[in-house]
Amino acid sequence: MSRYFTVQAAAPEKETNQLTNSNEAAEKVPSKKKKQTQETVGRQAKKSETAALPPALKKAAAKYERSGRIKLRGIKTEVQRKKIQARAQKVRQSVLQAARAELLLPEDVGYLQADEGEQTFQLRQHDIANAVDITSCTKYFDLNLAEFGPYSINYSRESRHLLLGGARGHVAALDWVTKNLLCETNVMESVHAVQWLHMPTMFAVAQKSWTYIYDSQGVELHCLKALDNVLRMAFLPYHFLLVTASEKGYLSWLDTSIGKMVTQFSAKSGRLNVMKQNPYNAVILTGHTNGVVKMWTPNVKEPLVSMLCAKAPVRDLAVDQRGLYLATASADRTLKIWDLRMYKTLNAYKLQAGPGHVSFSQKEMVALSLGSFVEVYKDCCRSVVTAPYLRHKAPGTVSSLEFCPYEDVLGIGHQRGFTSILVPGSGEPNFDALESNPYMTKQQRREMEVKALLEKVQPELICLDPKRLGKVNVARMEAKVDEYKKKMGVKPKAIDTSKVQKKSSKLKQALKDQSVKEHIKQLQQEKKSERKDHTEKKPKTVLDRFRPK
Repeated sequence: MSRYFTVQAAAPEKETNQLTNSNEAAEKVPSKKKKQTQETVGRQAKKSETAALPPALKKAAAKYERSGRIKLRGIKTEVQRKKIQARAQKVRQSVLQAARAELLLPEDVGYLQADEGEQTFQLRQHDIANAVDITSCTKYFDLNLAEFGPYSINYSRESRHLLLGGARGHVAALDWVTKNLLCETNVMESVHAVQWLHMPTMFAVAQKSWTYIYDSQGVELHCLKALDNVLRMAFLPYHFLLVTASEKGYLSWLDTSIGKMVTQFSAKSGRLNVMKQNPYNAVILTGHTNGVVKMWTPNVKEPLVSMLCAKAPVRDLAVDQRGLYLATASADRTLKIWDLRMYKTLNAYKLQAGPGHVSFSQKEMVALSLGSFVEVYKDCCRSVVTAPYLRHKAPGTVSSLEFCPYEDVLGIGHQRGFTSILVPGSGEPNFDALESNPYMTKQQRREMEVKALLEKVQPELICLDPKRLGKVNVARMEAKVDEYKKKMGVKPKAIDTSKVQKKSSKLKQALKDQSVKEHIKQLQQEKKSERKDHTEKKPKTVLDRFRPK
């Protein structure tokens, strides 16, 4: 037995010696060859990964790739090489995850396609409803409410609920998909605007004197006497702020989570009957009778930006979801599309009649009301459009327009009630259930409400550029450096802030051109004044005939 044990113990000793010898030999290999072998192994692994992917996933991954292959030849140390390789691996994994997630979104946008010799605006809603499926067909309907019109409308964020407010006191909330009525009441006084709050359980109604808040059953919860004679309302969901514009020219921001008035001041521009919000940065835009559009925040009592958008009064305005484009409709029968990054006009359209209301869809379609007609324009922001995408005639004069989010539906409030029409390609086909879920249960709604309250953004953070919040505050940083300098024995860090404070070359050139123009104007005025001094007219006499010519 001992002989067998000694043989078995001797065998692994030889194997271990062989292994140690092989490791020692590997250590003797030059470092350059080792690096080359690592590079070749990495390339082969990458090729094997891409080869194993299906062709559909390869095509989807090509969209998300932002950089080419990483070159490892110039890297000196092994630690840096490993860090860069790990980072590249993370980027590669994120690209593949994004490509796989894209395959889980099968919904795509569909548009109308007309036959040869026809155009899409010639199609009627009956023809579209007959061509689509039964579920989409039920989204085209008409509510005849001629006794209490004209109506103002508002869709909830999750696109499921609709709020109607008639000028003669009729207020109704319903699930427009299933046609189930949540509540219906008559407030016995005029209604100027209606607005859903953070959840479809509460809504605000701007009545004749004051603003009231009701629950989904129609029970009055609050009477806001501070918000009197309100004409327009908007709700900022991430800030829990109800913004109102009154007949007296006052702008108000009310925090609905704690019931506190954040700020209230006069815009000094008269009656405010045109007001919309920018969904990108929560800035409020108002249109005025002198053709000026102003941008407001609750932190400053003066407008951040004043744009002269038309020579006539502004009837209505709208901003798209990304905050890039502004559409203004004025009384001189013009529709203008503005770039909010440069504050310049992109396109200007002359209309057949005076426009009334404008609305943007999630896919940058523009709906425009012309009396009792509604026209929808496709791709009018990026290119010049000669004909509308769709045209519909409402039963009465249009008083309100709004696209339903995540649905190819346009809601029209008019003098004789409400009409819902189909606009293929206007809505976002894929929704984020963590952001707004049309199919959320009662438990999910409660959780979402608590989460939104915990993540509430303070009104002090509202500004034109939300990305500025992530940048360095140079003034505060310099103040800290000065404090360190005053302390004995503490050496502050050398931080170069000159790059941050430098102006762009385009801005410098524009300032130079402006100063040159001002200097030229000043010289011209001086020359004119000198000429006037030399050519002063003296009284004529009889002896002037004897003067030399």
